[in-house]
Amino acid sequence: MGSRSLQFSAMLLIIIALSASIMRSSEALSANYYVQSCPDALYTIRRIVEQAVRNEPRMGASLLRLHFHDCFVNGCDGSNLLDDTRSFQGEKTARPNLNSLRGFEVIDQIKSTLNSACGGNVVSCADIVAVAARDSVNILGGPSYPVYLGRLDSRTASLNDANNHIPAPFFSLQQLINNFQNHNLNLQDLVVLSGGHTIGVSRCALFLPRLANDSNINAQFKATLQQGCPNPAAQNNNTTPLDSTTNLFDTAYFQNLLQFKGLLHSDQELFKNDGSKTDKLVQFYSNNPRAFWYDFGVSMIKMGNLSPPSGTKGEVRLNCRRIN
Repeated sequence: MGSRSLQFSAMLLIIIALSASIMRSSEALSANYYVQSCPDALYTIRRIVEQAVRNEPRMGASLLRLHFHDCFVNGCDGSNLLDDTRSFQGEKTARPNLNSLRGFEVIDQIKSTLNSACGGNVVSCADIVAVAARDSVNILGGPSYPVYLGRLDSRTASLNDANNHIPAPFFSLQQLINNFQNHNLNLQDLVVLSGGHTIGVSRCALFLPRLANDSNINAQFKATLQQGCPNPAAQNNNTTPLDSTTNLFDTAYFQNLLQFKGLLHSDQELFKNDGSKTDKLVQFYSNNPRAFWYDFGVSMIKMGNLSPPSGTKGEVRLNCRRIN
C-alpha cells in the first residue's frame, strides 16, 4: 500500500506540472481555490465519498459519470443536478440520463455538510461533482490528480443539449471522434476517458442492440450476456458490469476490448484489430496501467476545465437541486 501511495504521489506531481501546459479554460480556476474560504472542503468531500463508496462500490462509477454528463453539456456547471419544476425541465429526464444517472443524494449530503463546515454557501455544486469524481477514481484504485476549482453553478439546464451532446452507446468511432472534437477533446482523450468504463455497470437496454447486430463480439461473452438479458422486448433494466473488474479502476477494460468483450457498441468501436490509432492506444493502455492512470488524470483535467458558453451567468447554489 505504501508503494502504491508513493506511485500516486509521484504521478500527482508530474500531472500538476504538465497541467500548466494544457492550462485551464478559465483563469479563475485554481487547485487552491477554497484554501482560505473553506480549508476543510476537500477533506469533507473525500470523507463522504469514501463512506458512500464503502457502502456501495458502484457509487464511485456513478459519481464519475455525473461529472462526465455534466461537462459534456455546455461545460462543467452542475446543470444536470437541477430537478424539474412545474415551469422548468432539466437534464435528468434526457435519454442518456433517465433511470441511469445517479448519486444525487451523495452530492446533496456533501453540499449540506459543506454549508455547515464552511460557515455558509461557499463551495459550488459543480466543484463538488468534479472533486467527488476524482476521489471516486482514487478510492477504487485509480490515480489522484489535481482538480481546478472555482466553477459557478448554472442557473439553467438544457434537455435538448443533454440529448444531443452526450455520446451515445451506439455511436460509431467517427461519431465518437466528432463528439469529442466538439468538446475540444482529441483522439487520445477519447480512448483514455472511455477507460472510465473500467468501473460501473450498464443496463441491458443499452447493449441489447450490440448483441443483435454486431459481429465483432466474443461468442461466449455474447451468450453470457444474453442469459442476463432474457427479455429484449421489455428492454429490461438488468445490469451487467462494464468490465470484468467492475469495482477496481484498472486496465481490464482495455484488455476486454482486445478479446472483443466490449460491453457497449461504442466501447468495442475503439478496437477493431485493423491497426488504427485507437487500436494502438487500446493495446498500449492494456499493458501499461501507470500510463493509463497518468493520461487519465491529464484528460480529466482537460475535460474538467470545459467552460459554460461565454457570457453565461452562474451562481453558487445553496441547494444543488434548484437555483437560488
